[in-house]
Amino acid sequence: MTGRLVYVVGPSGSGKDSLLAWVRVRLAAGVPVVFAHRYITRPEAAGGENYVALTEDEFALRLARGVFAMHWASHGRRYGIGIEIDQWLARDLDVVVSGSRAHLPEAFARHPGLALAWVTAPVEVLRDRLQRRGRESAAEIAARIERGVALGVPPRPPAITLVNDGPIERAGAELVAWLARDAAARRA
Repeated sequence: MTGRLVYVVGPSGSGKDSLLAWVRVRLAAGVPVVFAHRYITRPEAAGGENYVALTEDEFALRLARGVFAMHWASHGRRYGIGIEIDQWLARDLDVVVSGSRAHLPEAFARHPGLALAWVTAPVEVLRDRLQRRGRESAAEIAARIERGVALGVPPRPPAITLVNDGPIERAGAELVAWLARDAAARRA
């Protein structure tokens, strides 16, 4: 048996990274689920998620040497998921990644059995969260909101949909329970 990729997507401001950070420390010991970090061409000081900051040159070198299982560009940044996820999957671990909706076709092609986790929130909540995080200008926030609307819902039904518009504990507890149930059911 091999593990399954859990590909978490949703519009900017839906709280994917906060949700994953919350879930990561609350998933029971022994549940065969690990969380991959992303490699991003964003300064380390930007924070906000579990990622490794790379310069454009570092990213290009890694891409040229084939060390990304997946990669994409969005909002002026480049994102990569390392090939270490393939080793984790081969060792029967489910691997959770924060992905890109625009990259979904490639993710499905590479991992046909992936479980799609869709995180969403009302537009007003998205806008408020993006403003509070303070990483983008008003124009950049508007572009993120517009892109979120344009991309719409995922092309395939998600394995789980999380409406993350309230306390993180609500959507977080739902994701923790689903990850544990799904891992147990597939290994039963």
